[in-house]
Amino acid sequence: MTTDLRHGSASLVTPDESTAERWARAQLFFDSKAYSDAALILAGVVDEVPEQVGPRLLLARAYYHSAQLRRAEEQLREVIERDPVEHYAHLVLGRVLERQGRAAEAAPYLRLAAAFDGDFPES
Repeated sequence: MTTDLRHGSASLVTPDESTAERWARAQLFFDSKAYSDAALILAGVVDEVPEQVGPRLLLARAYYHSAQLRRAEEQLREVIERDPVEHYAHLVLGRVLERQGRAAEAAPYLRLAAAFDGDFPES
């Protein structure tokens, strides 16, 4: 089966695919910057494997890039709850909050992300 990454049809979610196949296809959509399409597929993947952080983090990123900031925030908070040391989730959540005009709320997440990455302010 070939996938046309430029279509806008409702055939994004096909029930005969395995979760792994949908995950791979969602990554293709994300990599081609079809973020809304990737999010549609990833939402189903996350529903099937809610314990896995990877699909949820990619879903949050797809929401972020398609300006679905509230949805991105919800998913990122869930990622952080499941994996408190996932530094990229802290970084993206900080950026989501900044884009929503919530800089004060974003600051601790951005500081944590920097600390996880080894960027410490000079004393």
